[in-house]
Amino acid sequence: MEVVVRRLPFGLSRVVAPSFLGFALINGFTFGVDLLLLTAFRSGLGLPVPIAFTIAYVLAFGLSFVLNRALNFRSHAPVGPQAGLYAVAILINYLAFILGVGSALTAIGLQYLLSRIVAGACEAAFMYSVMRWIIFRDTK
Repeated sequence: MEVVVRRLPFGLSRVVAPSFLGFALINGFTFGVDLLLLTAFRSGLGLPVPIAFTIAYVLAFGLSFVLNRALNFRSHAPVGPQAGLYAVAILINYLAFILGVGSALTAIGLQYLLSRIVAGACEAAFMYSVMRWIIFRDTK
C-alpha cells in the first residue's frame, strides 16, 4: 500500500495513509461479502431485514477483523484485547449504523440493499477511525 500511496496524483500521497488504502480495499471486499450474504439471507431465505442485516454483518466483520489485523495493520499485539475492543466497536457501529440507519431507511421505503450501502458509508468512517487509533494503535 505504501508504494501505491506514493504514486497517488494531485498531492494525495501527503494526505492518504497507506493503512487507509488497505482498509478501503479490505473493507470494500468484505462489504461485498456482506451484501452477498444479506441478499442470500433476505431474498433467498426470506429472513426479516434486521435478522438478515445482523447475520451478514457479524460474518463480514469477523472476516474484516482477521484481514485488517494480518494484512493491513500487521499487528502482533495480543489478539484478545484487540478482539474485545473490536467487539465493542462493532456493537456501537451495529446499533448506530446498521440497525439505526439501515433499518430506518428501509422502514421509510428505501430498498434494503440501498439502505445497507448508505449505512456502510457511515460505518466506514467510524470503523477506520476506531481501528487505526484505538484497536491497532500499537502498529506502525
